[in-house]
Amino acid sequence: MTREEFLEKLNEIQKMKCETQILELKSAGKGCPKRLYDTLSSFSNQDDGGIIIFGIEEDADYTQAGVYDAQDLQKCINEQCLQMEPVVRPLLTVIEKDGKSFVAAEIPSIDLADRPCYYRGQGRMKGAFVRIGDSDEPMTEYEIYSYEAFRRKYQDDVREIERATFQALDENAVNSYVRALRIGKTNLASIAEKELYELMSITRNGKITLSTALLFSLYPQAYFPQLCITALVVPGKEVGETGQLGERFLDNQRIEGNIPQMLESALRFIRKNMKSRTIINADSGRRDDRTEYPMTAVREAVVNALVHRDYSIHTEGMPIQIILFEDRMEIRNPGGIYGRIRIDQLGKAQPDTRNPVLACALEVMGITENRYSGIPTIRKAMREYHLREPEFLDERGSFVVKFYNAYQSNENAEAEYDENIRNLLLFCQTPRTRKEICDYLGLTSVTYAIQRHIMPLVEQGMIRMSIPEKPKSQKQLYYSVIK
Repeated sequence: MTREEFLEKLNEIQKMKCETQILELKSAGKGCPKRLYDTLSSFSNQDDGGIIIFGIEEDADYTQAGVYDAQDLQKCINEQCLQMEPVVRPLLTVIEKDGKSFVAAEIPSIDLADRPCYYRGQGRMKGAFVRIGDSDEPMTEYEIYSYEAFRRKYQDDVREIERATFQALDENAVNSYVRALRIGKTNLASIAEKELYELMSITRNGKITLSTALLFSLYPQAYFPQLCITALVVPGKEVGETGQLGERFLDNQRIEGNIPQMLESALRFIRKNMKSRTIINADSGRRDDRTEYPMTAVREAVVNALVHRDYSIHTEGMPIQIILFEDRMEIRNPGGIYGRIRIDQLGKAQPDTRNPVLACALEVMGITENRYSGIPTIRKAMREYHLREPEFLDERGSFVVKFYNAYQSNENAEAEYDENIRNLLLFCQTPRTRKEICDYLGLTSVTYAIQRHIMPLVEQGMIRMSIPEKPKSQKQLYYSVIK
C-alpha cells in the first residue's frame, strides 16, 4: 500500500464510519491489541484477504488518534502472526498524518489447500475464524471439515454403507447400469463382474457404497432418513407468513426414494404448484401454455442439488429443500460451494467435483451430461422466459439457487404498476402499431417488444387488440382500456 493509498483509506473510513468484510479497525494508542488472532485467521481464510488499520478509535466516532509507537507495534503484530498456522506474512505500512502515526497490516489470503488458518494456541477446532460482514466468527466443525475434505480429496460418495446389502437394491437397475458401463466403456467389457463392481465403486471392499445405495436402493432413506428432499409451498414471501385460513404451507411433501425417483417426484411437485399462463404469439397466433419458471432451468437446479450436495457424515442429517414462495423459488442443498471456484465464476470456469463417482454414474444413466453446462443452461432458460437473472449464493455450509417469477399482486393492481407500465398504458390510449410500440420502448425487435411488454397486458385485459380474431394481422393495433 502506497502512502497515497493509505491516506485515501483513512479518508474513506471517516466517510463510511464502519468496518467491512475486508477492513478491520483497531485502536493502538496505549499498546498493541492483545488478540489479533481472530482477524488474522478470518482474513487469511477468505479469497480477498483483508486490511487491519491501527490508530482509529472506533468507539470515539472513528477518531484518528494514531498509534503509541509504530516500530514496536509492527514488532508485536509480527509476533502474533508467527503464532498462526500456517504463519501469516503481513505487509506492513506506516504513515504520518497531522503529527500522528498510523499502521496498516495487509493480510494476504492463503491458498485453499492450506486452509483453515488458525491460532496455534487454541488449535484448529477453536482457533479458526471466518469473516461475516464486519465480524470474525468461529468456524463451524463442518466448515473446517470442508477444507480438509478438499485438501485430502475425500470421496464421501463412495464411503462404505455397513447395513446395505445387494438384496435391498433394484437388481434390474443395477444390471442395466452395468450393461451401459460395458457398452460405453469397451475396456470394461471383459472384466469379471466382481472386479467391475470394485473398479467402478459399486462396491468397496465388497460392501455397498453410498453412491450405489443412492442410485439403486429400493429405499435409501432406510439408512439415511434425511438424505431426501423437503418441498414446501409458502403463502407469502417469507417462511412464517400464513394464508387466509392461518395455514403455514399450501403444500408440503417429503420426497424420498433413490436419486432418479427423487428427481422425478420433485419436478412433479414443482409443476403441480407452479402457476401457468397462456401466451399468444403475436406473429403466429399460436397459443402456448407457459409455466411460471422454465422447467429446463428447474430440472438443472434440482439435478445439481442432488449431485453436488455434501454427502459427508456432517450433513447426512440435512435434506435438500425446495421452497416455492409467492415471488420466487429457492432450492437449497447442504454443502457450500466446493473447491477453488467462486460464485462469480460459476458457469464460466470448470469447477472441482465434490462427488465424482456419483456424477459419472448419473452420466452413464443418461440423467446428467456431466459437462459443467448446468449453470449456463439455467441462465439461458431464464433469459428466454424474460425473467430476472437467477441468484446463486454460498451461505456458510449451504448452496442456494433462487429463481424469481413475474409475480404481481392482484390487489389494487393498477396502483402497483411501475411508472414504465403506467406510461405504456397512457401511450396506448391511442391505438398503436407494433412498430410504434417498439420505437416508444426504445427496442430494436418488434417481436420482443410485443411479446415481452404488450401480450402480458393483453392477457390481463388491460390492452386489447383491434383485430383479436387475427392476432398476426399486419393491420393489428393495440390500445389500452385502463384510463
